Amino acid sequence: MRAAAVQLNSTADTERNLESADRLTRAAAAGGAELVVLPEKFNVLGGDEQLLAGAEPLDGRSVTWARATARELGIDLVAGSIAERRSDGEKLSNTSVHVGLDGEIRAVYRKIHMFDVVVGGTEYRESATEEAGDEIVLSETAQGLPLGLTICYDLRFPELFRILAVRGARVFALPSAFTKVTGQAHWEILVRARAIENQAFVVAADQVGDDGAGHESFGGSMIVDPWGEVCARAGDGEGFVAADLDTGRQDTIRGELPSLANRVPGAYRWPEEVTA
Repeated sequence: MRAAAVQLNSTADTERNLESADRLTRAAAAGGAELVVLPEKFNVLGGDEQLLAGAEPLDGRSVTWARATARELGIDLVAGSIAERRSDGEKLSNTSVHVGLDGEIRAVYRKIHMFDVVVGGTEYRESATEEAGDEIVLSETAQGLPLGLTICYDLRFPELFRILAVRGARVFALPSAFTKVTGQAHWEILVRARAIENQAFVVAADQVGDDGAGHESFGGSMIVDPWGEVCARAGDGEGFVAADLDTGRQDTIRGELPSLANRVPGAYRWPEEVTA
């Protein structure tokens, strides 16, 4: 299977964002990509006011575009994530949608880990406008590859990736808007670590550049194989990278170094009190 990670410089301008996503998704598909992953909040990115103004339900413009495009191009499309406006809650959800070749929604994942941090002197408080999800979601591509859905800050929580791997994930989709500061320090290391630990492919699609609200994303979208090798990496600016996912090599790696099979679940105990 050939996969592509699309890198965008999204802002509060949804029209422009969708035009860029459409152009690059079509280019990736024309290059043979059968699985295309868009970045986090590909349809609208900015401060709280911009996200609230640009939020949409799952039957809104952005997911409708993703469904129609996946059907037209005959691809699996992970529509990054959107700021989802839900009828059953006061806050938004940060929601990733996997659309199949027939244009039908195959899976919906709502980001579990809220980005409530201080980075480079800037405070990010995702929980102020967004509600954390509570469901781990494993989907499947048209070719039958189990696909684990994750979003950005989830990358720092190996428990999520391990559970997905134990459930059968062979590929992780990682739509992101990693900050420039944390991206420079940790992006590649963490993406490669999650791939190595779980002997899985990671298709990591990141935002890049300024979102117009004073937040700068790192870029560096990449595809990493189960040995931790970077198969493709984006440069600066919008674009996409693509690589073939060699599942035969993945089988060899998992067979010769069976770290997943060698787990000892019976010995693992969570501390009753967490001091961190």
